[in-house]
Amino acid sequence: MTSEAILKAVKEAREKGGKRNFSQSFDLSIALKGMDMKKPENKIKVEIALPKGIGKELKIGAFLDALIPAAKNIENIVIIKKDEIEGYSRDKKSARSLAKQCFAFLSEAPLMPTVGRAFGPVLAVRNKMPKPIPPNLPDLAGFVKRLRGTIRLAVKESPVLNCIVGSEKMADGDIAENVEAVIKAVEGAAPKGKEQIRTVYLKLTMGEPIKVGQNG
Repeated sequence: MTSEAILKAVKEAREKGGKRNFSQSFDLSIALKGMDMKKPENKIKVEIALPKGIGKELKIGAFLDALIPAAKNIENIVIIKKDEIEGYSRDKKSARSLAKQCFAFLSEAPLMPTVGRAFGPVLAVRNKMPKPIPPNLPDLAGFVKRLRGTIRLAVKESPVLNCIVGSEKMADGDIAENVEAVIKAVEGAAPKGKEQIRTVYLKLTMGEPIKVGQNG
């Protein structure tokens, strides 16, 4: 799949996305073929740092204790304090609501076991288990920024991968670069590489899906 074909699809998706009163996202869908989902090697998991980021200040959930002061000036972050975590294990509705509103999660390493007990069943199925914060991290804001630009993909029961690859406020070339990075990462993770990609579609949130390239 060429860079030119990807850029062409980005332009067409933008044209057919229509004007809305909110900033739409570019959404990518990759369908795979020849995947026996009963075989462990086909349970693909891949994490991709988008080269141009997502283009939105997506909400991040943060399980924190010692780093609370460092997080208070970071925009669009939901802080879950150490003494609040256990409460979510008794309130699954609130846990699911939090999982839905946050794009991703991070956690101080010592809190990971507690987070796992309280949120594991809710976050694991959404492929949103927290990213552990490295010890002695000098820049929490930078860590959050990188997390906002990283997507996680997982093939479980159905051989289809869906993800956000940017915002309509971003340049076409930047969206195309993100799309190409995701496709290459999926090709690298698939047991038989690019021959297992059946179709790739790109669309704006409210727009028409546009086929990328001619994989069949």
